[in-house]
Amino acid sequence: MCREMTGIVGALAHLAALAVVFVLTGGSAAQAACTAVAGRDTGIMPASYRAVAAAPGEVAVTFLGHASFLIESPGGVTVVTDYNDLNRPTFTPDVVTMNHAHSTHYTDRPDPAIKLVLRGWDPGGGIADIDVTFGDVRIHNVPTNIRDFGRTEFGGNSIFVFDVADLCIAHLSHLHHTLTEQHLAELGPIDVLMAPVDGTWTLSHDDMIEVIEQIRPALVLPMHYFTDRVVDTFIAKLGDRYRVRRSETARIELSRTNLPRRTEVLVMPGH
Repeated sequence: MCREMTGIVGALAHLAALAVVFVLTGGSAAQAACTAVAGRDTGIMPASYRAVAAAPGEVAVTFLGHASFLIESPGGVTVVTDYNDLNRPTFTPDVVTMNHAHSTHYTDRPDPAIKLVLRGWDPGGGIADIDVTFGDVRIHNVPTNIRDFGRTEFGGNSIFVFDVADLCIAHLSHLHHTLTEQHLAELGPIDVLMAPVDGTWTLSHDDMIEVIEQIRPALVLPMHYFTDRVVDTFIAKLGDRYRVRRSETARIELSRTNLPRRTEVLVMPGH
């Protein structure tokens, strides 16, 4: 079921007449793409191992649970992915992204103090087309489809891409199908991939591995798993395809110089 939608999504991914465009500063959505990846060094170190806070040029990523991550830029911008009523930081972030497959991925009552609320679907029935720059963070979306009680909602989900600290971070949210060449072109090169590994509600483990192979990020952060057994099953399915490590903390600090040379999977505490 996941694959049968991919042939359709390419033709409908960007209906200009139905697009909702958010441009604050920077270029158009068509221009939004992270730059090519430079040479990669070894290792990624959990933040708890460091004696000092994130240095300039680093981005901090904290797993809040389910599909929500807190991204903190070198310039102090705070972004929360799949912002909802359950998994929130203790403070009000500057920017939030949301998708609406389930209530654990959005809220109808976002904190009014949030400066920028980005919905990965168009409430008016079109297809969201987002390209914004807030401080030192640029965000664009790549629309995908979702299954909805036997039917397909075209453009019902967005992969959000965060261009921050010379890194490209992609959040797949509630992805329901593998990707087309058009999706991959719109994503651009991805360094860090936040990937749902529930194996049921989004993609099967086999299909999620295919998506990882399509994107080929340096680092994969599993999310959207409901028990440790589920993520262990995903890791077992990987076999020896990638190195898998477990972080002792839900917060890590990333930079261009500490990305792994080959794709690695880092499991962070919390689910």
